Amino acid sequence: MNAQLERLLLTGPLLIAAAWLLAGCERPPVQSTQQGYRGTGMVQIDNPRIKAAQAAARPAVPPDAPPLPVAGPKARDVFQNVKVLGDLPVPEFTRHMAAITQWVAPEQGCNYCHNPDNLADDSKYQKVVSRRMLEMTQHLNADWGAHVGATGVTCYTCHRGQPQPAKVWFTAAPGKRSQWGSMLGNDFGQNHPNIGLTSMHVDPFTDLLLGQEPIRVAGPAALPNTAYKMPIQSAEKTYALMMHFSEALGVNCTFCHNTHSFAAWDSPPQRVTAWHGIRMARDLNNAYLVPLTNTFPKDRLGPTGDAAKVYCATCHQGQNKPLGGQAMAALYAGLTKVAAAAGAAPALPPPEDGPTKSVLFFGVGSADLLGEQAKGLAQLIVTMTEKKATVATISGYHSAAGTLAANQELAKQRAFAVRDALLAAGIAEARVKLEKPQQTGANVAGEDPAARRVEVTLR
Repeated sequence: MNAQLERLLLTGPLLIAAAWLLAGCERPPVQSTQQGYRGTGMVQIDNPRIKAAQAAARPAVPPDAPPLPVAGPKARDVFQNVKVLGDLPVPEFTRHMAAITQWVAPEQGCNYCHNPDNLADDSKYQKVVSRRMLEMTQHLNADWGAHVGATGVTCYTCHRGQPQPAKVWFTAAPGKRSQWGSMLGNDFGQNHPNIGLTSMHVDPFTDLLLGQEPIRVAGPAALPNTAYKMPIQSAEKTYALMMHFSEALGVNCTFCHNTHSFAAWDSPPQRVTAWHGIRMARDLNNAYLVPLTNTFPKDRLGPTGDAAKVYCATCHQGQNKPLGGQAMAALYAGLTKVAAAAGAAPALPPPEDGPTKSVLFFGVGSADLLGEQAKGLAQLIVTMTEKKATVATISGYHSAAGTLAANQELAKQRAFAVRDALLAAGIAEARVKLEKPQQTGANVAGEDPAARRVEVTLR
């Protein structure tokens, strides 16, 4: 046996063992699941020891009492100051309130939110906040099925037996090096180990899950490009947000992405679900949580005086399906149906769907397509999927009233929402074109749905 062959026989098994140990960067045994087409790098690596630890750390869900007969007077006709669950019959209302107490304040009991001498009293901030959170839960279950599915959410999804959810975020206070004019320069939120123990941006959430900044790592064309600018700070915030996703769901990048082309949408369906989740978080933060800022006492606010807000970890807490996917909301009708509130904004017109043009309407101050409008978008996707040569031109409209720059930005974000939904559904980017925001007639007020529309012309 020559020396070269002898060395090969000695080192070969060692090389094979090393490659096996490095596979997926996990200590064996590991489990691999093909998430997408062969050769696309979409293989999810799961460590059974980590999954077992996650399952063991999952809190036990309080047992549900079965729904009670619906006959009898409604809660609002028997009790005072019942504004959200008043349509429930008294027995069901009582069951809902008992469950909420167990989900949120099992140790403190009813008095955490209520004045025991007068249950109708609103003097405690906890009651004001909890009422708004019930409305938010109804909205989640009724309008965000694209993300929460049939599983739905309840108060326990986030609270898990604690008055304050364990996983929330606040806008980070600027560090000494993060201020313009500092002798040490502006670090743009970097070099503060935080998400995934990296030195990425310490607070990607304010711009990406509260603001409407695009989540991008690169522009669609090579630089220099005066028509499309994507600073490197935006890419860093995007990577920081992606690391948060990974930590929050306990998965790696291949759970949502084709690693041969992270920007491609020929990915597992989880990416589309995550796309809706991003917009859901923005909706909840802007419509429900930020407006409560002045309701909270100062010791419940963040370092910059802002209210706590939600991100993926708030519900998921380390698992790709919150609470292992256990469905809870289906047993609580008061959390799955939105009651008609006095003074509520008028309903939007139904979406318009024609052979050459679709019109979608948005809520005041919102860039999210919800309810019937989402169904109109789904029909547009069907049309473009069937007519493969069709090109869509998207135009966002805004009111003539108010601040022009703010109106144009909101119209642009609404057009982006439609564009991104088409791309998420697999429509080629070359088939989707954007036009500049357009202004409606000067006599159209901002409350008119015509001033909050996106038109999609098919050619």
